[in-house]
This record gives sequence, C-alpha cells and structure tokens, in this order.
Amino acid sequence: MSEGVLDEAYQRLHRTGPEYQGWLSNHGPMAVEALVRHGHPHRVHRWLDDYLVRLDELPRGLHPIDDWRSALGDPKRAGDWLAYFDRQLREHPWRAVLGTWWPRLLPGIAAGATHGVIRVGHAVRALDPDEENRQRLTELGQALGYWAARWQPIPGTDRLLTSETEGPGSDDIDVAAALNGLPRIDDQTGGVRDRLDQLPAVPRWEPALATLRPVRSPGGAERGLTTLVHRAGLDYLRFGHAAPVMLVHAVTAPTAVLRTLPALDRGLWAPSFAAAWAATAAMTSVYAPADGIAAPTVTPATPAEVFARAARHGDEHVVKLADAILDAYATSADERLLTAPGYAGQLI
Repeated sequence: MSEGVLDEAYQRLHRTGPEYQGWLSNHGPMAVEALVRHGHPHRVHRWLDDYLVRLDELPRGLHPIDDWRSALGDPKRAGDWLAYFDRQLREHPWRAVLGTWWPRLLPGIAAGATHGVIRVGHAVRALDPDEENRQRLTELGQALGYWAARWQPIPGTDRLLTSETEGPGSDDIDVAAALNGLPRIDDQTGGVRDRLDQLPAVPRWEPALATLRPVRSPGGAERGLTTLVHRAGLDYLRFGHAAPVMLVHAVTAPTAVLRTLPALDRGLWAPSFAAAWAATAAMTSVYAPADGIAAPTVTPATPAEVFARAARHGDEHVVKLADAILDAYATSADERLLTAPGYAGQLI
C-alpha cells in the first residue's frame, strides 16, 4: 500500500516543474519519498494538497539537447533536460544512464543549492526495490534533468576532483578537523549563488578544501562520507541557528551521495566523496557563523519518534533532515544526532 502511495505522489508531482517562484527548489518528491520510507504514507496526499499550490507547471523545452556541454548549467533549457533524461531512461537501463552522467554532473554539485544531487539520491533509493517502475524512473529523470539545468561548480572543486587521480592519497582522514578549519566568507547575506561567488576571494578557502587528502579506496570513500554526514549533523546543532534551512543541506547533500554509492561503479566512489566534501564545506563556509553555540535542549526521543515529530511538523526541510539524521544514527549510534531534527523544527 505505501509503495502505491509513493507512485501516486510522484504522478501528481511530475506535472510540476523542478523549481517555483523563479528559483526555489521543488522539495515535493524528496519529502514524500522520506515520508513513505519512514512509515508515514497516510500523511503524503494531505501534505501534497498543501504543497502543490506553490508549484509551477512542468517547463516546456526549447529544442532537443544535442551538445550537452553547452547546455549544462543553463536553466532556460530545463524543459529540454527533462525530456532528454526521460528519453534516455526509456532507451537504456537506469544504472547505465546514472553511471554515464554521474561523473559529468558531479563537478556541478552546487546545482540548485545542492538540491540536484539530493533529489537524485532520493530517486535512486526509491528505485532500489522496484527498478522497472515507470513513475520512479521518471523521477530519476527529472532529478537528473534538474541537476543538469542548474549545474554549478563550487570554486576549487575542479582541483579537488583532479587530485583524486594525481598525487598522494590516503584513507586516513580527519573530517572533524577539516570542518573545524573552514574559513567563512565576509558577507553572509544574499542568495547561495552570490555567497558561493565570494569563495575565490577567501585566501584560506582552497587550502582548507584541500585539507582532506584524496581517498584512494572505495572503502575509504564510504567511511569518509559516513563520517562527513555524522559530523555535519552535529555541526547543525552548533550552527543551525544562523541559517536553519540552508545548513540542512550541509547534511542532506553528502547523505544523498552516500545513498547513491551502491548504484555506482566503485571507481566513482572516491571522487563522489571529494565532491560531497566540497558541498558540505561550501555550505558551511557561506552560511555558518565562525563561532558555534552550545547544543540545544530537545526532548529525548527514539528514532521512530524523531521522524514522527518531523512528519507532524510538516516542513520539508525538517522532514529531509530527520531522514538524513536517522541514516547517520543507524551507523554511528550517536544519540546527540537525534536532537538535530527537533532543533530544526524549533528554528523553522
């Protein structure tokens, strides 16, 4: 029954565009997948009834994608990208399409304030038990199309990804120290694109980004990502008050990459970790204050109750953070993490 609810929700959402009000990301597909995943399908359609009124119609294409490089990162081609990936996923196995496009899209992980990769992560997870489901294949296509249309590099990421194949590497990494060493931009105002544009002028930005040396094994990449999600979740407790919505993405972006790893060739795992690190580092540097605060007091709860509270709250960011935090808790058993969604619910 719950799987049918997700497919019905996707069908409703696939008539809408990946953005609304000009540039805000459509969180619907991500939120409903999380609600169903954690046992709350009864909330999905009522939640959608309220959410769909915000959304724009599916964008129309201009002309078919032929030279994909020139169309990458062009939001005016969003309709063309959606049509392109719909066709690709009708003609080829989804894992083959993902394997071709993941390394092309990965350098632009900042797309839509990282929502491109986050939506792909949810779509891949939904396909895991039902790999031929047409609604879920359509969702993967729309997620990939959105990422391609909004493709945006993070300054310094090109060097970080190049270093994955050059120079010394190690699987001995200290994610906590790397996060603690991140600089901050001077002017933390404006939208995400304006903030990211400031990073090249921050003298310590690229050295800090390079603090995490390239991992060399798939296992090292998986461990690095797992630790990154864990530490980013704890950092939300320190910094979330400054940007309650945007700092959620410092957690959910690497979570999406981690979820996608099993569907990828293992040779892509190390650069995936590098790009995820760049995403979390960038969101931290442009939104988090230099000094954190003491962890907040939130009523203790079991993992199931943590998500139930998020579902009752109803904000899409609270729901997605709870979803990511429960993944991190499952691997770390760090009970401090379980306070993050409740704290986000207080702030948002």
